This record gives sequence, structure tokens and C-alpha cells, in this order.
Amino acid sequence: MASYPSGVTIVTTTDDQGVWRGFTATSFCSLSADPPMVLVCLAHSAQCHAAFDKAESWVIQVVPHRHADLATRFATRGADKFGRSDFAPNSDGHPVMEEAAAVLECEAHVRHDVADHTILIGRVRDVRLRDDAPAVYFRRGFHSLAH
Repeated sequence: MASYPSGVTIVTTTDDQGVWRGFTATSFCSLSADPPMVLVCLAHSAQCHAAFDKAESWVIQVVPHRHADLATRFATRGADKFGRSDFAPNSDGHPVMEEAAAVLECEAHVRHDVADHTILIGRVRDVRLRDDAPAVYFRRGFHSLAH
């Protein structure tokens, strides 16, 4: 799969103790336009899996190329993911990446456990777009699109 280019997202929520949780996902896609729905996949082994398994909502951020370092941090087990001030809380208290190329605020619709991952399907309730090219992950590295 390393030879298949994909976009890069950071998915965030807040656990039942109010702690911010998040992960990097390249397995993200649009599922439906009416109603607007998206899906993202999360490994069962992820430290934040329990939080997302219970979350009523989450935020998907499309990472711009200039912030690919954040995607690496969120993909690193044990990293201090929210150590910098790149995020601010939304109305649900979930962390939102302030300079994301796109932000999709989602409410949980359904979850499916498949093999070693959970497919999180969310209904998009709000979208914010910026004029930034997204990072692309290809052959184990981040690349930019001509914009």
C-alpha cells in the first residue's frame, strides 16, 4: 500500500475524562454526499482507540504539507501529541488544528470492527476550508501537490 498515494488527516476527540486524544490516518474517504458522511479507520492497538470507541463526535483535519511534522507526531506511539499550541478547542471541547487545510466536525454514526481496525463512520455537521494544499503520503514520505 506504500505505492498508493493518500491524503493525510489527524483525527481528534476528547475522552470521558476530558483528555484530548488523536491519531494520524491516511485511511480516510468520503462515503456519502447526502447526507454528508465520511469514514476513517483506526487500529485496535492505538492508544486512543477506547476514546474513539465511545466518542459521540470527533474532528477530522486535513493536514497541509507544511505541517507534516504534526502527522508524524500523531502517528508516534507515546508522543506528546498536543504539546504545542497547534490546537484550540471547538464547541464540543475537541481539539481543532488551527491551520488545517480542511476541518470536518463529525458526529458518530456507526462503527464497524474489521480485522485489526475499527471503521469510524461520521456524519459531517460542519466544514471549514482553507486555501492550503494537503500533504500526500506516498512511499513512506510526505509530499506536496502542485497548487
